[in-house]
Amino acid sequence: MVGEPLLVLVGPTGVGKTAVAVRMAVSLPIEAVSADSRQVYRRMDIGTGKPSPEERRRLHHHLIDVVDPGERYDAARFRREALEAIADIRARGRLPMVVGGTGLYVRALVKGLAPAPPRDPDLRATLEAERARLGGAALHARLEALDAPAAARLHPRDHVRIVRAIEVRLLRAPGAPGAGAVAAGNWSSRSPFRLLMVGLAQDRARLNERLTARVQAMVARGMMEEVRALLQAGHAGTAPGMATIGYRQLAAAARGAIPIAEAIRLTIRDTTRYAKRQMTWFARDPETRWLDVDAGGGLEGVAQQIATWVREEGLVA
Repeated sequence: MVGEPLLVLVGPTGVGKTAVAVRMAVSLPIEAVSADSRQVYRRMDIGTGKPSPEERRRLHHHLIDVVDPGERYDAARFRREALEAIADIRARGRLPMVVGGTGLYVRALVKGLAPAPPRDPDLRATLEAERARLGGAALHARLEALDAPAAARLHPRDHVRIVRAIEVRLLRAPGAPGAGAVAAGNWSSRSPFRLLMVGLAQDRARLNERLTARVQAMVARGMMEEVRALLQAGHAGTAPGMATIGYRQLAAAARGAIPIAEAIRLTIRDTTRYAKRQMTWFARDPETRWLDVDAGGGLEGVAQQIATWVREEGLVA
């Protein structure tokens, strides 16, 4: 292994990643770098499951509350800012611990990003015309046929990113202009870090129960009021942050488009589907060591196990 030590904790939403990391901070000199594409947004606290003020006091978290809901944030920016945070953590003699469930962000950090082809005005115009003629759903279906993982990450109404994703995929196809400049696979085969990557898992039925209770608890804590405040602040449903699961459904309820009970049902449905996609994504990485939260002794048990691995691997003195 080469490079500086890096601890990475991944897994589906709601499995307990933050709670485990906070418990590890009791015995290890760590700071967390959040790899969550939704927790970067300010004023979106309840529905993104951000660490509580008490959890942030116990474990310093980086890359939370970085941009406003109307701003875009992508994997390239995350990688750049995560590397800065990691260097800052190391400068204080502490171990950086990346914690999150956004697989693209984690992979961009530990494997690097291939250069994306430049925008093609003619292709862009063709795709925009196709969207105008056939509708956004048809364009999303086309992306799914070309790149199913990319389609799974994007909401069907996120037209800007869908068009760009199709454009990138087509330009990277063999024989396309500039395709030779992009390596197949788009990722390095080795990480520049001395990496310990741990994944948290849980029985699907048990996790779905927890996610249902989690969504209900978020609504009880005032998530609807949080959504209304964002809408009143001018963050319409087309804002990047408002495409987040839960926020887009409750925003529709706030506008009177659907009943709030239906918005909650859809949020639970989409959250459980998202968790399944996350597990599919992370399961492809052979470097990940998996721990079952229940079989491993709960949050405390898996925190102790990971801390043991950290010491055994020599990631801390």
